[in-house]
Amino acid sequence: MNGVIVINKEKGYTSFDVVQVVRRILGVKKAGHTGTLDPNATGVLPVLLGTATKAQDIIPNHDKAYRAAFRLGIATDTLDIWGTVQQEEHTHLSAQEIERALSRFRGKIEQLPPMYSAVSVDGKRLYQYAREGVTVERRTRTVTVYALTLLRFDEQRQEGELSIACSRGTYVRTLIDDLARSLGTVGVMTDLERTAACGYTLADAVTLSTLGDIAAAGTLELRDVESLFQSFPELVVSDAQAHRFRNGNPLSLDRTALKHHADDGAVYRVKDSGGQFLSLGIVDMDAGELKMYKHF
Repeated sequence: MNGVIVINKEKGYTSFDVVQVVRRILGVKKAGHTGTLDPNATGVLPVLLGTATKAQDIIPNHDKAYRAAFRLGIATDTLDIWGTVQQEEHTHLSAQEIERALSRFRGKIEQLPPMYSAVSVDGKRLYQYAREGVTVERRTRTVTVYALTLLRFDEQRQEGELSIACSRGTYVRTLIDDLARSLGTVGVMTDLERTAACGYTLADAVTLSTLGDIAAAGTLELRDVESLFQSFPELVVSDAQAHRFRNGNPLSLDRTALKHHADDGAVYRVKDSGGQFLSLGIVDMDAGELKMYKHF
């Protein structure tokens, strides 16, 4: 069984738990996920099956989208509602004030990874230091927030919800903490749902609780491996070239549609004349060839 199954992760599962359950239900040995979701988070978690696991390190689109609930006037050690409370204060901010502050967090921004995170420092995860009560020096990271919208805000409760589209490595907890501090207060994330990842959305996803029934009914539809690489351009080759390339042999650029416009290192989805996905190819300008990049 090769391909991608998109899971709508429910609360209480780690991403590893999800992979293990999928393995058991579908009877597959090789499986992996494309991006960790915390146990208290829900939403889109693509799981790679069989030969699709070879795509894990080369997926081009790691952008994600979230709906995140937050509360102002409280701070915890984990930057979310499930941590130990460190500070509480009365706040009376308006939706308009939050709207104005959001502009500072769109585009390229700097973030300091939270101590309760999987980032490694000197070979040790930050959350391991945090559990020992140790705070270590961390470097800021540049991430991109493509879109940031306030969906709702209850001024009496000082609670709201954000819609966020962002690049890989963005910490939503940190974004909420930084937003609150820019407004002169503190705040925590109270709920998180990933609505999109790697080009897939909630509309593509099934829950673990329904996966077994779908599989038993024989109606399970896997996404093909090519769906992971839609951001790469497509290159159609002749049947003879397809046969050659399928066997791992490079193709002369002069004999393809790339002969007049190819960039060194560019990656293409190579297909035969019938539209069948063969593999990924990469341009080698020095050799004047399209070489095999990854075969599935």
